This record gives sequence, structure tokens and C-alpha cells, in this order.
Amino acid sequence: MRNEVIHGYLVHHRKYREKSHIVHLFTEEYGRMDGILRQTPPPQYQPITLQATGKGDLKNFTKLEILNHPVFFHGDAFFAGFYLNEILLRLCPLEEAMPQTFLQYQKTLAQLQLLSTHPQPALFLRQILRQFEHALLQELGYAVDFYVDCNQQAISKVMSYQFQATEGFLPVASRSAANLSGELVCCMQNYVEGAEFSAEQLQLLGKLYRQMISSLLGDRPLKSRQLWIQSTQSHS
Repeated sequence: MRNEVIHGYLVHHRKYREKSHIVHLFTEEYGRMDGILRQTPPPQYQPITLQATGKGDLKNFTKLEILNHPVFFHGDAFFAGFYLNEILLRLCPLEEAMPQTFLQYQKTLAQLQLLSTHPQPALFLRQILRQFEHALLQELGYAVDFYVDCNQQAISKVMSYQFQATEGFLPVASRSAANLSGELVCCMQNYVEGAEFSAEQLQLLGKLYRQMISSLLGDRPLKSRQLWIQSTQSHS
């Protein structure tokens, strides 16, 4: 590409030589992009445009323009924003467009700006994070089938299951706190794409998506999650 206009957000950057930075972007056109920017990096969470040139994985970025007013997150919104950017950086393939995830990312950033004034901030935060994870995992090709178990048998409301990230729902003989009830799994079958999750669906997805994301990340845990936990403990 040569001087192609790109729209997106900065998700991470690091110093490169004296006056340059290696920047990692999440873009509307190409998903995650990496490149060299020979000026001060833009703030995170603000839409930007720039021009990209180059054939390799590391592009040259020029003519950066920052759009809209500055966005500042505090408290849980700060850690949530850090979390969004970290999983985009860690999980998204390079230069593969992810239009649904990009739209959900924009929506989530707007929602995080409303978090401090929401009447139920904890519930609202769970809702918007699960919606983002749902869009991301689906577009990465890891959508969960809530209709059949790993043996391709219909999920039964009277059965119990263990969830395995690579296989799906495994039927088990006994109920336990570690297992999932078939009734809880079936609650996702009525989900309308883009709607808010019910309390039961949030309960289920909170367990499943953490397990799935941890499996995809491998041995390197999320820094954002560790810092979030430490912050919560220090204020408790």
C-alpha cells in the first residue's frame, strides 16, 4: 500500500530509536496494524486517521490526525479500556479486517464514558464487556454452539455439562458448582444478536469467555486483569 488513508485507534506503542515509535493500531480497514510513527503517538481511545505505506508487516505511518475531544477514563473504566486494548493486541491477527469487532469497540468506548453516571455501574460494565468479547470471539472464529454438545447431541435442560474451550459442552453425570446446568446453557439459545444479555446469560458468559480467552492467551496472563485485581484488593 502507498499513502492509504486508515481510520482507527491506537492500542499500544513503544519507543523506537530517538524520535520514533512502533505503534499498534486497531483499524476499520485492516483490523490490527503495526507500523513506525515518526512523531508523538496519539492518545488512546480517540479516533484517528493517518496514511500507511509499505508492503511488510511494519508499515510507515504519516499524516496523523486526531479526531474528537480527548477521552479520559478513571477507575473501572480505565482498567476496562486497558483490557480491551490488550486483548485486541494479543488475539487479533495482523491485517485482517474485523468490522463487527471494530464497531463493537467503538460502541464500548462510548459506553465506558457513561459508566460513572450509570445507576448500576457494575452490572453495566459486565454487560458491555461480555458484548465486546462476544463480538470478538465470534469474528475470530470461536463462536460457541449453545445448541449441541461435543457429541453433536442437543443440549438438554436436565443435564449438566463441563465446558472445554476446544471441544464445547461435555455431558457429565453429576451436578456440581464447577459444572454448568443444561438449563443455563439453553438460555443463550434465545439470544438475539446485538441485544443486552440477561442476568442468566451474563452468568454463563462470564464463566465461558474468561476460560476461552485464557486458553487463547496461553501462558501469558493479561496485565490489565492483574492490575485490576490488585486495584480492587487495595481498595477493599
